[in-house]
Amino acid sequence: MRAVVLHEFGPAENLRYETVPDPVPGPGEVLVSVRAAGVHQIETAMREGLTIGPPLPELPAIFGGEVAGVVAAVGPDVDTSWIGADVVTAHGRPGGYAELAVADVSAVHRIPDGLGHEAAVTMIVTGTTAIGLLDIAALTSDDVVLVTSAAGGIGRLVVQFAHRLGATVVGAAGGPAKVAAVRGLGADVAVDYDLPQWAGTVREALGGRGVTVVLDGVEGEKGRAAFGLLTAGGRYITIGAASRTEFRPDAAQLDERDVRFTDALSLLLAGQDTPADEARALAHAAAGELVPAFQTFPLSRTAAAHAALESRQTTGKVVLVPDA
Repeated sequence: MRAVVLHEFGPAENLRYETVPDPVPGPGEVLVSVRAAGVHQIETAMREGLTIGPPLPELPAIFGGEVAGVVAAVGPDVDTSWIGADVVTAHGRPGGYAELAVADVSAVHRIPDGLGHEAAVTMIVTGTTAIGLLDIAALTSDDVVLVTSAAGGIGRLVVQFAHRLGATVVGAAGGPAKVAAVRGLGADVAVDYDLPQWAGTVREALGGRGVTVVLDGVEGEKGRAAFGLLTAGGRYITIGAASRTEFRPDAAQLDERDVRFTDALSLLLAGQDTPADEARALAHAAAGELVPAFQTFPLSRTAAAHAALESRQTTGKVVLVPDA
């Protein structure tokens, strides 16, 4: 099969599109012909050899566990009715950046009717994470919610959910195209946080109302500015640092502002996503309650996908698809 292999940590160009042996399903496993594979921001850091999340893999490595496709074969003791089924899993091996992957049959879901492979692979981790974040945030219709990285995979889902709930939604994203996309999702206020005075624009747009909840996927200086917009009694909840620069308010800042801080990503990583959590995310998408956004790249252009993700030139989830 063709796959994208990392032989040496470093820049995106180190991802090589080459031929490797086909994986073979063992007992309790299915072989999936990959139609869509998810790419994570954290994988771009791991590719560089940065240990800011999961442990680094042994090289050579094929990244990506998020796989959607068609079951092509089954291992011993697996019901043959799985063959031909459209499935999605968060645990494809040796990695999703490939034409074939195997997974434990207990870790795969049949894709709900009406949901494509790209949408399903977007929801299996990104959607499940967004649902977990929203569970932690416990938003109400009275909240004024500021979402950073609002045009990203998680951010888009959060904006949609908060809008449907009836909360006042402020979406912050980088560049006019992303701001327009966030506005189209139902954000009451959409701002370009690449502009220096974006926080002032938010204050003016809210007309004196304070932000009650920040859901921040960027951190760094933009996270600091978002924190500054919170009203007394507000909640600052982080879900990752796409800027690769951490922002953590200290105890004095929290006490002075009467703000609660939650590192949602650490809570979610410390827990264990269950099949029920994943099924719930897929069901939300199948019902049209949450509409995942994705941008596709051919498998052979995985290096370009990584480069675009690192430069924040993508909209929604980055998904690899087979070459034509």
